[in-house]
Amino acid sequence: MIPNLCDFDRFKSLEVFGISPSSVLSKNFPHLAKIINNELLAGDTVKSLQNPQRHEPAVVQPAQLTLIDRTNNEENGKEKRCTRLTKNATIPDVILEVDEEVMSERDENEPVLIEPSAPQSNNKRSQLFENPKEMEKNREQLRDKAKRQRETQQIQPGAQNSEFLTMIRDYQSQLVYRPLSLEDEVMDNRICVCVRKRPLGKRELASREVDVITMPNRDHVIVHQPQVKVDLTKYLVNHKFRFDYVFNEAATNEMVYRFSAQPLVRTIFQRGFATCFAYGQTGSGKTYTMGGTIEGRRQVCSNGIYAMTAHDVFAMLHSPEYANQKLTLSCSFFEIYGSKMFDLLNKKSVLRILEDGKHLVQVVGLRETKVHSVDEVLKLIKLGSDQRTAGQTSANSNSSRSHAVFQIILRKWEKERDNLYGKISLIDLAGTERGADTISSDRQTRLEGAEINKSLLALKECIRAMGQDEGQHIPFRGSKLTLILRDSFIGQNAKTCMIAMVSPGINSVENSMNTLRYADRVKELDGRDDQQPMENDDQRQ
Repeated sequence: MIPNLCDFDRFKSLEVFGISPSSVLSKNFPHLAKIINNELLAGDTVKSLQNPQRHEPAVVQPAQLTLIDRTNNEENGKEKRCTRLTKNATIPDVILEVDEEVMSERDENEPVLIEPSAPQSNNKRSQLFENPKEMEKNREQLRDKAKRQRETQQIQPGAQNSEFLTMIRDYQSQLVYRPLSLEDEVMDNRICVCVRKRPLGKRELASREVDVITMPNRDHVIVHQPQVKVDLTKYLVNHKFRFDYVFNEAATNEMVYRFSAQPLVRTIFQRGFATCFAYGQTGSGKTYTMGGTIEGRRQVCSNGIYAMTAHDVFAMLHSPEYANQKLTLSCSFFEIYGSKMFDLLNKKSVLRILEDGKHLVQVVGLRETKVHSVDEVLKLIKLGSDQRTAGQTSANSNSSRSHAVFQIILRKWEKERDNLYGKISLIDLAGTERGADTISSDRQTRLEGAEINKSLLALKECIRAMGQDEGQHIPFRGSKLTLILRDSFIGQNAKTCMIAMVSPGINSVENSMNTLRYADRVKELDGRDDQQPMENDDQRQ
């Protein structure tokens, strides 16, 4: 007697009992074939009628069942084999297991007991549906994790730069530091190019920006430019530059002046023209360097390059060497705003710039004020600085929107007239801006930025032309700024110093790179071959 161990109604509802040829019973056990009036012909004994690896019901494909029909052929003693093309049939949840060793020991006529195993869950999907509370718990955990990430991003907005900071620190640990000091020798070059790096500002510290500029010694600058590959791998490209002097964030205005503008003072007492100009992006510290430090909302004019130059000029004027040469000093202060020029010491009157018969640039209408002491010069500096055009940009709340030119003019009484003896021009250029930096600005600010970049581009074209073969046309008439600087670059006995100002923040790396490339081009005009270009390298992670 075979016990009722499975649901025979379910088997009867199937046209056949779906078992694949590879999962059939041994032909040594014919009693198992009499389940639904037919016998299944099997070639192999199987351990399970269900796939134990995937835990899914076995599926019978068409033309996979070979049936033995004995109902109408018992008389002939022949077995009629036929193959039925059936639809895919799924084994019921009841799993039939047959042990091959046990079955081999049984008598051929002994009935076989088929015991169903316990039902099993089909897949992970069914487990999820069976545990809706667990699924909801997982969702809550994901929501909490995303919320914590957003809060961390708000509390530490610069956290995404931590990998770059680690790479920069690792690179810096391999360098040997020997920064510039006041005891170092001052070189006497026709064109001197310096680089000054300011400290991180309040906004940059608040947003946790990374310092990407390293100055290991007196003439090297390294810019760590962050890069991200398409597979989101972060790495650094370390750009290396070499200049005459580099000043890190700890350098004071006195140190910058000693190596930049101070060597130019003697030039004007040798009937020469000298120029010192500060170049850089908005908010990089140009006005701080040239005009003086900022205390609160007030600028201290006494410790800027303007004032320190005036102090040394008066000291040399009163020296025994020049005390009896009938030399006089005068100052002028004007700005170039857009395509116009204004006198900052004469109620911002409009000026014109022309060339005389000797091809010397003359500013028509410019007032020259005679000075007899450093205090008088400081008053003129303060008066002109207060009149200078300024505005608010995305990078600087009090950005200079014009090129300011402060001149100290040395004249000598000869042949019953004052003749020009020497002149030094100290220029605070307007800040450079990329177009992407002015998207949120108003129309006036964008127009100002366009005019500033236009004049600086003209200066760059002149510098490029001067670096080419002799006889090359130099387009000094491209802007009023280049006309002012013409005598400084090509005049006889002329010397020039450029102070390139860079911002250290990671968001300013493109502007800093442009500034350093500009300065590197100016350095080539001196014709010195003692400074070889440095190779760039990268650091990947």
